[in-house]
Amino acid sequence: MNNRKFGYIRVSSKDQNEGRQIEAMRKIGIDERDIFIDKQSGKDFFRRNYQLVKMMLREGDILYVQSLDRFGRNKEAILNEWKDITKNIKAHIVITDMPLLDTTKYKDNLGNLITDLVLQILSWLAEEERTKIKTRQREGIDLAKKQGKHLGRPKAEITPAFITAYDIWVSLPNP
Repeated sequence: MNNRKFGYIRVSSKDQNEGRQIEAMRKIGIDERDIFIDKQSGKDFFRRNYQLVKMMLREGDILYVQSLDRFGRNKEAILNEWKDITKNIKAHIVITDMPLLDTTKYKDNLGNLITDLVLQILSWLAEEERTKIKTRQREGIDLAKKQGKHLGRPKAEITPAFITAYDIWVSLPNP
């Protein structure tokens, strides 16, 4: 049976560039058709392309992710997904910027213990980073409000033409 290599890339927003991660996956030798990209938060794993690549994984396949925080930012969810892929699907995960998080290399008990410890610590750090980001965002919003800055979209302007159209619409008989 031929084992396949897949790449998973995540950026937090549509305006972030995934080019650097794509280039890293190409250097590993992953075919472009086997690279899956999501442009959304890492707070959970309800991401369309992540779910797709996970469904494609078979025993012995390898899922490459550039860094653990690109995989996810919720400690419990990271640990659950890691376990599901490595224990249930029996595929491998390689976090390319952290050689200790490479399930293709460390298969003995000591290796598994070290990988589990590193995974616990780094997934905790990823979640802490997300918490810090949310705190800084909240502080920025609160400061902007305190300074009287308008947040959100502008109020809709109700013009005389709108009022006329609305009055006509309201007067129409209900079907």
